Amino acid sequence: MTPTLFTLTGNLLWERTLDFATWSPGKTQRARSESFQAGGKGINVSRMLKRLEAPTKALCFEGGSTGADCLSWLAAKGIDNHALPTKAATRSGTVVRGNQPETTFLGPDAAPDEHAWGACAAYLDALPDGRVLALCGSFPGWSTPAAAPLQAALTRWAARGILVADTYGPPLDWALRQPLALVKINRDEFDALHQPTASTEPFASRLATAFAVSRTQTWIVTDGAEPVWYVDRSSPPRSFIPPHVKPVSSTGSGDVLFACLLHAAYQRGLSLSDSLNYALPFAAANAASAGIAEFDLNNLPA
Repeated sequence: MTPTLFTLTGNLLWERTLDFATWSPGKTQRARSESFQAGGKGINVSRMLKRLEAPTKALCFEGGSTGADCLSWLAAKGIDNHALPTKAATRSGTVVRGNQPETTFLGPDAAPDEHAWGACAAYLDALPDGRVLALCGSFPGWSTPAAAPLQAALTRWAARGILVADTYGPPLDWALRQPLALVKINRDEFDALHQPTASTEPFASRLATAFAVSRTQTWIVTDGAEPVWYVDRSSPPRSFIPPHVKPVSSTGSGDVLFACLLHAAYQRGLSLSDSLNYALPFAAANAASAGIAEFDLNNLPA
């Protein structure tokens, strides 16, 4: 039986997309269509896994009417989930498309309350050993004492299961001190880990140094349409060239890449190098479409 892949979204998003024929600042605008979806990195990863018919369960913090809307959307999409209620309403966001570059407006983050952090820790501790858990996106309140129970549970998870991460900021700093199986970050996030003077060094050298001083078994660094870099215990840093496509929207392409990579490596049993080659066409196809994980799976770029 294919194992379930768990995702943990620390910052769920209630997201409306408005599509305009044309729009410009300073005027009242009337959209020609609108749509709604639940967002956040882990949700996007589970969404793509669902399209691959791969077992997944999305864990998330939710609150208020915006959180309820997100849970209804997940149910309608058939995405298995476990919601952890919190007092603050789930953040909202609006994506605007039209004649201007796609623009996303996000509401303020809201950290989970103390009870929600603890409930998440208890849920993870109750799951069987040997499972894969993906730590996804930002986690407001991560550096507060209230988040300590979840951090402790994740440390225990890393010792008894497989912990992978696609995160940034304080959660990334914390995760890189753990025995991660894999970390996937983008080039900006990687650069933020190092002194500015290090940017003059060849990237392969910088990646090799970061890998050598970390406890992480595999590093993957993406850079949009540029080469994806990879390093693990079996080989020095090397790059993979993504398929060339005409970009429509880059939103969620990194999450699609992460989902397909994890599916190939931990559910299909491919090597991580082969898993990355498997995942890249899916990410490129997502960049060439307007939605997230909504592209034609039978028409991937070569």
